[in-house]
Amino acid sequence: MTIDLRSDTVTKPSKAMLEAMQQAKVGDDVFREDPTVNALESRVAELFGKSKALFFPSGTMANQTALKLHTNPGDQVICDQYAHIYNYESGGASFNSGISCKLINGHRGMFLGKQVLEAINPEDYYYSKTSLVAVENTTNKGGGACWDLNEILKIRAICDAHKLGYHLDGARLWNAMVAKNESPKQYGAIFDTISVCLSKGLGCPVGSVLVGNSGIMDEALRIRKIFGGNMRQAGYLAGAGLYALEHHVKRLAEDHKRAHDIGEALTKLSIIKSVEPVETNIVIFELNVDVDEKTFLNMLKSHNIYIISMGGGKLRVVTHMDYTDDMHTVFLNMLNKL
Repeated sequence: MTIDLRSDTVTKPSKAMLEAMQQAKVGDDVFREDPTVNALESRVAELFGKSKALFFPSGTMANQTALKLHTNPGDQVICDQYAHIYNYESGGASFNSGISCKLINGHRGMFLGKQVLEAINPEDYYYSKTSLVAVENTTNKGGGACWDLNEILKIRAICDAHKLGYHLDGARLWNAMVAKNESPKQYGAIFDTISVCLSKGLGCPVGSVLVGNSGIMDEALRIRKIFGGNMRQAGYLAGAGLYALEHHVKRLAEDHKRAHDIGEALTKLSIIKSVEPVETNIVIFELNVDVDEKTFLNMLKSHNIYIISMGGGKLRVVTHMDYTDDMHTVFLNMLNKL
């Protein structure tokens, strides 16, 4: 038995999802003639109360398109120092849009409205123009932490007052909404653009969707083409997304419960220095200084258990739909023996 807890991106389509993919009606999406892609985009737009949505092959491309839509070269985006758009998108903000990131030292990837105010550049011409605020929910590097919706609303008011765009990197937003009993329309009413991933907790093989209203989204199709993201008979992939939205959202609570169990087990181990609070499906922990990280990871590998290093002494466990009850029992038993 191989237990892969490196990421929720390692999942494979279920038999029922594969059947939905095979039965999908397809066309040429470059001509906007793929009925299943069109249905997925309409469905996600409706969920968030937005007028437009666009299907992307990756969350990174969806985020990068949003940055391009909101900014001009030389502008600046405010984000947390843990943000995915800064740490894990290969410098795309500068490469694709010619913009820089103004980093906030938040808490577990989340920051406060007053920190946004402090980060906005003066209007003098020798400063880069602050054009956008981007938040990530849940926070990946912050251990699957969920934002306080009230703080998100405070930042919205600041964006309005200073005429700034507001983007949500919602790669794991489904997890946040399940954990906090929130709805897509609550988020759609706040943000100008939102990217949501289908290939993480929802278990699809490929795909993210960017949503927004007409105006900000009018150029999204052109930018996706420039970035090389146009696809042809993409309905086979969109069919997986439609299936996942119908069948795989509520079950995210199971992943959260297993992650909580793992977090509790880790806190009882003498070799563990600290465990971040577990809110969703990510567990981030640190080993004691006298425990070698590489040796620890190799020990897990010898038992066919795989997790990932986040750097800076942090290790990450991510639960997902392919992590079964039997796997969970094996992993917990192994941890209890350490």
